[in-house]
Amino acid sequence: MPKNTKQTSADVAKQASETLRDPSASAIAKSLAGSVLAQASTGRQTGADMEAIASKALKSEKYSDATKTLAGSVVSQSNKKRKG
Repeated sequence: MPKNTKQTSADVAKQASETLRDPSASAIAKSLAGSVLAQASTGRQTGADMEAIASKALKSEKYSDATKTLAGSVVSQSNKKRKG
């Protein structure tokens, strides 16, 4: 897997941590938060499945701005060479 040179910002990592601890957070928000934290201080890159989930969340009107922030972070760390 290619090395990811981007890293999650401290603010987004904090938001992801809070999302994971929030019992009322949606399953999609928690999945995105987990992916964000997995990339916070590693060279890991977003997988194709999580990239697709994040993309759908960004396009949907049903998700909150907080969920979309997490989704944006996930997408920004995706493999740019991957074919959609």
